[in-house]
Amino acid sequence: MAKQIYTGRYTIDNSEDIVVFIIGMRVNKYLAVHKWLPVFKAMPGMIKELYTNKEDLGFLSTESYFGFRTTTMIQYWRSLDDLLAYAKNENHLTAWKHFNQKIGNNEAVGIYHETYQISKKEYEAIYVNMPQYGLGKALQHDPVTTEQNSARQRLKKQ
Repeated sequence: MAKQIYTGRYTIDNSEDIVVFIIGMRVNKYLAVHKWLPVFKAMPGMIKELYTNKEDLGFLSTESYFGFRTTTMIQYWRSLDDLLAYAKNENHLTAWKHFNQKIGNNEAVGIYHETYQISKKEYEAIYVNMPQYGLGKALQHDPVTTEQNSARQRLKKQ
């Protein structure tokens, strides 16, 4: 299914606080498939749950990237409280428990995350001839106006 391309310049409504959460895994030992594959397979179920219950959980959207050794997922959340509440969710706690039981300090696979709380008017975005993507998929996606023509204008505090 092809995504709709929005021709022209678009930006996002940056009038709300958001949380950007980056999470991923790194395969350190390719031959230890029995160690890293279960970690890799745990994520799709959680992502499905997030999209199914977006409004209730405060989840906005995600983008995924797959590299040679490392996978990365950038998630957008309504608030830090929503993200931390999900961290205590049964599906997440079960996956974390299994990781610690099966992997622990084994160096075959690594995981990481970074969390950024961003206040309104302290972030901006521009999308030119793109489908809705990143913050443009997570937040209100609007055509650029003359008042939003530059990054400086989009970041201007009101």
